[in-house]
Amino acid sequence: MARTPRWKKEIIENGILEVKLSSWKYFSDYINQEVLDYTTYVFRGHGDSNWKLEPTLDRVIKSPTSPKRKEHLEAFKYSTRGRRGTNPPKMENENDWWALGQHHGLYTPLLDWTESPFVALYFAATSAFTEKTKSYSIHALAQTGVRMLNEKILDDDSISLINDKKPTVKLVNPLSDENSRLVSQRGKFSRGPNNTDLESWISEHVSLYPALEKKGVIMKMTIPSTGVKDCLRYLNRMNINNATLFPDLGGASEFCNKSLTIPKY
Repeated sequence: MARTPRWKKEIIENGILEVKLSSWKYFSDYINQEVLDYTTYVFRGHGDSNWKLEPTLDRVIKSPTSPKRKEHLEAFKYSTRGRRGTNPPKMENENDWWALGQHHGLYTPLLDWTESPFVALYFAATSAFTEKTKSYSIHALAQTGVRMLNEKILDDDSISLINDKKPTVKLVNPLSDENSRLVSQRGKFSRGPNNTDLESWISEHVSLYPALEKKGVIMKMTIPSTGVKDCLRYLNRMNINNATLFPDLGGASEFCNKSLTIPKY
């Protein structure tokens, strides 16, 4: 009887490649064989493979020009007074404020990414375990591909402005050193045009750079949720867990919760 293939690659369409793994057990093999040499990739995990690559703020504020966006950030700045410790570092960059809020549950226009595919796997598997989904996914984003598309968009006078700006995607690497979670997770962010999910942005603009249509800008690795508890146990043996990724009391609590709910964790 023929063995089930470890993974199957779907045809690249509109700059997006989907890889369907038959089990989480082959994720490491796939990374080693297909992804290891691509050093500009960043990764993001989704607990449900059907979820879009869209930030939380876009799900709440449907208008891309709503003044509520700026008001929301100003309210967060005001609410953090006296809560950032003594002599907190001054933050001039708006995205640094959004990044700080992102890791503390604030609705923001940012998408989290990590330089580690296994950290992304952890977040996807944890969410799948909690939400009891049928499959989860890890997205790999080629940062060089995003930069290439940005250059084409900026040079193309036929592309309309959105909020008085060209519809580019910013790759955000906050320099604030007060966010220990960001450091532990090797985190980065992306910020696209308001109310435009990342897949739609790529599909709309990838024709500006035909070579990217064949190479792909996003690789979506889909994994069935069968055995997700074993996946989390495996990642814990790799020292990837709540305690290491969230170096605070909340992370310690969630680590103990997993030890209680997952046998032999």
